[in-house]
Amino acid sequence: MLLRIIIISAYALMITVIGIIGLKRTRSFQDFFLAGGKVGPWMTAFTYGTAYFSAVLFIGFAGKIGWNFGYSGIWIAVGNTLVGVLLVWWLLGPRIRRMATDYGVSTMPEYFQKRYRSSFLKLFATIAIFIFLVPYCAAVFKGLSHLFEINFNLPYWVALLFMGTFTALYLSLGGYRSMTMLDVVFGIIMCGGVLLLLFFTLTRGGGLGRITSELQAISPALTRVVGPPGFWPLFSLVFLTSVAPLAMPQLVQKFYAIKDQRSIRIGMVGSTGFALLVVTIAYFTGAASRVFLNPLHTPLAFEKGQPVYDKIIPVFLGNVIPNSLLVIILLLILSASMSTLAALVLISSSSIAKDFVAGYVNRDISDRNLTLLMRACSVLFVVVSVVIAYFQPATIVFILSISWGAIGSVFLGPFIWGLFTRFSNKYGALSSAILGLGSCLFLSFQGMPPPQSGTIGMLVSLAVNPLVSLLTRSRVHDPVSLAGGKGESR
Repeated sequence: MLLRIIIISAYALMITVIGIIGLKRTRSFQDFFLAGGKVGPWMTAFTYGTAYFSAVLFIGFAGKIGWNFGYSGIWIAVGNTLVGVLLVWWLLGPRIRRMATDYGVSTMPEYFQKRYRSSFLKLFATIAIFIFLVPYCAAVFKGLSHLFEINFNLPYWVALLFMGTFTALYLSLGGYRSMTMLDVVFGIIMCGGVLLLLFFTLTRGGGLGRITSELQAISPALTRVVGPPGFWPLFSLVFLTSVAPLAMPQLVQKFYAIKDQRSIRIGMVGSTGFALLVVTIAYFTGAASRVFLNPLHTPLAFEKGQPVYDKIIPVFLGNVIPNSLLVIILLLILSASMSTLAALVLISSSSIAKDFVAGYVNRDISDRNLTLLMRACSVLFVVVSVVIAYFQPATIVFILSISWGAIGSVFLGPFIWGLFTRFSNKYGALSSAILGLGSCLFLSFQGMPPPQSGTIGMLVSLAVNPLVSLLTRSRVHDPVSLAGGKGESR
């Protein structure tokens, strides 16, 4: 236990020092939010991957999806890698970078305003970011706090308070500049950590063949192509977690900050390899956890004989990884989560400071005051997220699915059609955002599982934009698009 505390303390000190270095190099809002738009390919690759995958993946999704779906949960890893990473970098990355330069924007709401010439759409997007990324951040805090609660014997609220305070402190110092420097370190730790996790899972489980045999003994469906819950629940999870990143503001922002088009091609290779390694191992070990855990021998992971999904992986780690090496796995999950938290906090803070205050309240705000406001909003966002996480409203998978489903439903239609077509107009964009979100929330309130309602909301968003845009095309003149070049009009 003493060794763990020493290593975690050294880790925290390293992050604080890098935060202070970032603070000294941050002289403007662009430095704080986008690191001056000069981030290299490998830094961007790591910062994209570590922002995408966090404690939500390792603790929430790997635990619940692995337990219920078995090996078929690995389909989510395939979708995340090929669509959420490779497709985004290959197809969207160059266009996003060019769009940010041509329009002179640094946030997605700003892009919506300039692309569709709609202040209302900008405001709608701003509000959606703040409202729906808060629970996502809370889910990350919840996963981290359970990890420290179980492995350090800390009360949940103490672990939560520590993580919240630490995150607010380091992020408010150096912003994105500090984050990119740290993400390289975080990414290396994550790669080493998942390889270590895979090694001990296979070793303690007697190899892949034996783990597979024991899963089949529990239920043959756990090793089938489609696991016990069935095709539609599995498809909705793959779609939600793989397609939503095409328009997730905290991931799109990475391409605003990358220094040039060439860096996108280089970063694509690193980011895709990183995702394939990390996510596949996470879902495999989640499935393997059923071999190691049961109510009699690991009661911490169960209540009244039923699994507590958010505690499965923390307990599993303690049973599989030797105590002397467990701290490395803790650093793996902590590293993934710190980067995700930083990305979420920056985007949510920018929605208030840059898009709302500087866009509507005080358009003449100075660069210095805008940067100070960003720091204050970062702290506020962390506080709100910690308060939500304290009350533990639902499982991590439920919280994230609501968040990603809502964000994807708002942004997917307007963003994708706006990037790739000339005919998409503000009526189509507004309709797709409103009807997509409305469908998602209505179905959720009717009791449909959030991954499924989110998937339907995103499909509605994608379908409505072109339909309404074509029907109202005669009412809109000179729509702006990058589909055919800089500022090209119809």
